[in-house]
Amino acid sequence: MKISKPRRRVLFLIFATLAICAIFANFWVFLGLTGADIRSQFSRLPLPGLPRKPWHYNEKIAGPYVPRDAHPISQLMADADKSWADYENSRSTTFRQTVSKYRRKHGRHPPPGFKEWYDFARKKNVHNIDDFDQIMDDLRPFWAIEPKVLRNLAANMWRDEKNGVAGIHIRNHKIVKENNKSWRSEALVTLINKIIKHLPDMDIAMNRLDQPRVVVPWEDMQAHLRKEVESRRLTPDADPEHGDPTFTTGMDNLFNVTSEEAPDHLEDPEWFPAHGKQYMETAKLACPPDSHARNNELPRAEVEARYKNRLGGIITNFNLSSDLCTIGPEIQDKHGFLFSGSTVIPTKRLVPIFGECKVNVNSDILFPANMYWKHDDRYDYDEKHDHLDWEHKADLMIWRGVTSGGTQTAVNWHKMHRQRLVQTLNSTEMTGKTFRILTEQPEKEGEFENFRQFHPSDFAANHTDVGFTETMSCVPDCSFYDSVFAMKPQAPFSKQFEQKFLVDVDGHSFSGRWHAFIESKSLGVKATIFREWHDSRLFAWRHFVPMDNRYDDVYTILTYFLGVGTPPDQLAAGPHEGAYVMRHDAEGKRLANQGREWAKKVLRRDDIEIYMFRLLLEYGRIIDDNRDRIGYARDGSELDKYDGVSHPDELVH
Repeated sequence: MKISKPRRRVLFLIFATLAICAIFANFWVFLGLTGADIRSQFSRLPLPGLPRKPWHYNEKIAGPYVPRDAHPISQLMADADKSWADYENSRSTTFRQTVSKYRRKHGRHPPPGFKEWYDFARKKNVHNIDDFDQIMDDLRPFWAIEPKVLRNLAANMWRDEKNGVAGIHIRNHKIVKENNKSWRSEALVTLINKIIKHLPDMDIAMNRLDQPRVVVPWEDMQAHLRKEVESRRLTPDADPEHGDPTFTTGMDNLFNVTSEEAPDHLEDPEWFPAHGKQYMETAKLACPPDSHARNNELPRAEVEARYKNRLGGIITNFNLSSDLCTIGPEIQDKHGFLFSGSTVIPTKRLVPIFGECKVNVNSDILFPANMYWKHDDRYDYDEKHDHLDWEHKADLMIWRGVTSGGTQTAVNWHKMHRQRLVQTLNSTEMTGKTFRILTEQPEKEGEFENFRQFHPSDFAANHTDVGFTETMSCVPDCSFYDSVFAMKPQAPFSKQFEQKFLVDVDGHSFSGRWHAFIESKSLGVKATIFREWHDSRLFAWRHFVPMDNRYDDVYTILTYFLGVGTPPDQLAAGPHEGAYVMRHDAEGKRLANQGREWAKKVLRRDDIEIYMFRLLLEYGRIIDDNRDRIGYARDGSELDKYDGVSHPDELVH
């Protein structure tokens, strides 16, 4: 049968259209892009004749949580949503804004290389270009110390191996030498190599030990901070007409990478051993004179009111709940590091040592922990191990670990934090014991009061799965645990992610599992005294659940999400008679989802690179003899086109 010309044209168009669609479909499959990825990629294409769209132009903040009742946790979730929304809305969206905000906050020009760092961060899709205050806070006091003194310390603190310091030495954009290498320094080197082409010559002293190092007495620290404030200036020497003054070359007091000979004068870091000793005896020196740590006459209730709700003991201020100046006296015999730390070699001198974590009284320079950077199946999140959605996960809180945390003996083991956690959540151990939780008031629906006669044994039997997998860190050995704990089998992430609640507590120092817990579809519950690089990015009661280091609120937390008891109008005799809390499963799912989505934006390996790049630029300036005269001195307008700025009004923030 002969096909007419018009019909042939129609068939040709149909086949051509189908072919084009097939090509595009295969193209996107090849790239591995989702629908959201496709929209994202198209939105970044600079189309001729159209202005570039400003950074973050299409991001929208979801509506805040509206509490269903007057439970303190419900209200804290609503408050956290507001704080997070303020954080989101305060972000700089252009280089001009970033530079201007830097100068307003810190009273200085940004460091050399700042424009290159901004470009690096933007290309890696940084979420908040301003949130690097941890770096600035860590480095502030070092402005009071002469750069040559800092260089001498950084170059030579590794020399006595028993002090637990590694040395990393950068020359001409290469790492040319490592001293006292360990797995920690080797992992850090791989991170530094990602950004090394942008860095000046420097020596980095890195803590090899689990536990932090620098405790500067409060009075000395205040003097350092006053000097830092007095040194702030937007120096006229940074003249944009002649380019931005950059890092100084050829400075002395750097490590001699050729001969490794010690210089004639070695600055003494003044380390002293404090293994197995009460840490608060040293830590309290870094606290204000009127703090709880140095003034034991302050009533406990008054101190607790600063960070806990009187109802259920719920944490209201996560930052203060880990502040040793506030809580130290209450937990000094309830946390292994504070009671009997195993690798404690501190100094009261301000020395530039990089560390993965610290407590609030320490002045170590934080960098992203190597456990978050190196690939390790014990700590890396893998979605294939987290196949259950929230609704299909078990109503359980799970924890597994070893007996780390401090030096343990048959006499002191019960003062260790991990051991207390396992006992607190063990149904047999809780037999006959009572805990405070909240209960709905019979006369006032949706309002709550303390209930101090909750018997948690049956509840724990149904909703907790905690235990040790191995003993360690005991003197002379761990045989005394044979009659205390029955060891449990290890639970890989695939097993832990089948439960709704992942509790995370300290070991010898920070916990390397925290990022994976936040990234998961389960809900992270966190108790810690340690500070890390990412703390300002995570909002308690929006991205995770904070818990008191004494665990006296754990059953208040669990009964909120899982519910307990019978409604007052249906109350009958039973193990929870008189205590009733409505189940808040939707709130648990909401927090878990918010934490998971947030981790994809701010806890990526890209974010670790961005943080380390900025940290080493700031550190490079601190140790530079000309630090008061170098930096980025322009207004940032040279990146207006890159930032999508088409009108001066867009610069207002």
